[in-house]
Amino acid sequence: ANVKMAERADHDTSILQFASFCSTLDTGFWHKLSYKKLNEYKLSEGKVDIWGSYTNGDVAGLPTRLSLDYSAFDKPELSARIYNSPGILVITNTVEKFKTTDKEQLLRETSELIWRDICSGAAVTDPTLLTRFHLFTFANLKKYQYLYWFAFPALLPEKPIQSSPPLSVKSHFNEDQIKSLVISWDNFQLANPGVGYFLVKISDKQIDVKLLTEFDSVYGKNPQHVVVGFCDPCTLDNNPGWPLRNFLALIAKQWGSYVSQLSVLCFRDRTRDGHRDVGHSLFYEKVEVPIFVLDDDSSPKSVGWEKNAKNKLVSRKVDLSSSMDPVKLAESSVDLNLRLMKWRLLPSLDIQLIQQTRCLLLGSGTLGCSVARCLIGWGVRNITLVDNGKVSYSNPARQSLFQFDDCANGGKPKAETAAEQLQKIFPGVNAKGVTLSIHMPGHTIGNNADAIEAVKKDCATLEELVKLHDAVFLLMDTRESRWLPTLMCTTMSKLCINAALGFDTYMVMRHGFRPDPPTTTQAASMSGDQLGCYYCNDVVAPTDSTRDRTLDQQCTVSRPGLSMIAGALAVELMVSILQHPLKGLAPADVGEEDSEGDSNLGIVPHQIRGFLSRFHNVLPASKSFDQCTACSEKVISSYKKEGFEFLLKAFDTPNYLEDLTGLSQLFSETIDDQVWELSDDEN
Repeated sequence: ANVKMAERADHDTSILQFASFCSTLDTGFWHKLSYKKLNEYKLSEGKVDIWGSYTNGDVAGLPTRLSLDYSAFDKPELSARIYNSPGILVITNTVEKFKTTDKEQLLRETSELIWRDICSGAAVTDPTLLTRFHLFTFANLKKYQYLYWFAFPALLPEKPIQSSPPLSVKSHFNEDQIKSLVISWDNFQLANPGVGYFLVKISDKQIDVKLLTEFDSVYGKNPQHVVVGFCDPCTLDNNPGWPLRNFLALIAKQWGSYVSQLSVLCFRDRTRDGHRDVGHSLFYEKVEVPIFVLDDDSSPKSVGWEKNAKNKLVSRKVDLSSSMDPVKLAESSVDLNLRLMKWRLLPSLDIQLIQQTRCLLLGSGTLGCSVARCLIGWGVRNITLVDNGKVSYSNPARQSLFQFDDCANGGKPKAETAAEQLQKIFPGVNAKGVTLSIHMPGHTIGNNADAIEAVKKDCATLEELVKLHDAVFLLMDTRESRWLPTLMCTTMSKLCINAALGFDTYMVMRHGFRPDPPTTTQAASMSGDQLGCYYCNDVVAPTDSTRDRTLDQQCTVSRPGLSMIAGALAVELMVSILQHPLKGLAPADVGEEDSEGDSNLGIVPHQIRGFLSRFHNVLPASKSFDQCTACSEKVISSYKKEGFEFLLKAFDTPNYLEDLTGLSQLFSETIDDQVWELSDDEN
């Protein structure tokens, strides 16, 4: 027979101490509260239903958190591993009312609701009622300053609860039992999402999880060994979380007449680095069922007002004047996903480096729009878009930064329009549009002085833009338009990412990074300074690819989803390079199965060539070509020495680059009748 621990505690028991809840409020919560106070509640000081949530999967060291965010004002959907808590919000209209209101009365009112649900049995059917809380606040909406105080009511028994020392689940149960517990728990959550209190039935090889409503069928009216469990938000090794307090009160009221002690499973379900672990859950073999001696119409006393950071029972204050500006709020919201990555998945992720990278997008069309959208998703704050075209009626359907109205009256300038739209989407980005022509080999300028001066000005503008940015994306339509920025990026040691589309194929690559002064790397595979550029596999200089072409050959005719795939890969490649210890000098990874890469985001390939018809990617790598018409030493030296005069020769003289690099001599010495060249459209 069970011996009442209220009469005599065993020598190995001690007072059970609980880790109290700690409130965690997202900035979005205060933003939503401000909106509702201004537009809905106005002068009302009535009670408002809100919802918080907690989880039993926090990493070690975090407090026992009850979290509220912008969605706290809407009844949440039930979901596995997230346990909702109903709450009451009261907003006073004056700071004096906040200070003088009887706080004990507020706590008592919420406690009485919990006790009422315990006595009626409502908490057996819906155990979330056991974690009711109260949020009392004053909002100074002129200065975005808030006073607030949380109460997490816990009903007090006649005397402290005694328990045996806690044991870890992995030390108390065997492997078969733990595996069956996980399986049973997962099935339980599928059938009852969001339910955080349960019965536990234990056998030698199996542990099953049951609903509280099944108590009589599981244990009957004369139970010998009752085991209950709850999802424990606490991460401490020797203490259960706050939700257990009112759970024990429910057991005392509903089944205390024939249960004087029981066992408790504090279930903790943590996933880290892809590995799930429940072994750190706690198990109490003996816990005293508390005793409540009350009149029929009274409720127990309670505690629960949250202490501040100095462990004192006073309200808290938050000043969000600097962050409640909508633009700043948008910035913090954009950064939220990145910061969440650092919490568990990528603690070493350098978010600041990504945000501070100044990106130049040459081309504001299909690829440019996709790359720009992905960059702001990574939190990049400085983006410059370059294009010389205007928005046409065929653009908005495939280019996400344009709308139908942008096509009217001959169309708005693409670059400026894309930059304006980017700032509408995310006001925190410093987006700039530049209308500029990028001049190309094979596109003759002639002897007109005004034309030459205009080209010289355009080249100087492009050179200055490349100089002011850290990463340059080549996203133009034609092959030859990439030659000049490739030359400039190599000369100025800039990170250069190239993306090109065929009908159902794409190519994304990083150009070889040539630091100044040169450095030596100890890499088993090709280091970043050995990699080739877009032109290194060519044995001809770039020429006018639009001459004698039909309309379908002049336009980029590709499957609609291709640009988004290639654009996203281009951005992800840049981010992976930035996270690699060697940055642009990162060696090329060709995707061996056992390779995980040195970047915390994985491998850093040289090229990604995709074939949408087969949904297949390959990761080739190639070394730089010493006779390349864009990045070879002869070309770089001539550009540094002659400047615009060199560019003018390249633009006007068809075979100049081939003669300079020695390709012409290579042709004359070739014995073979034919030289196969790669297709311009990357097929």
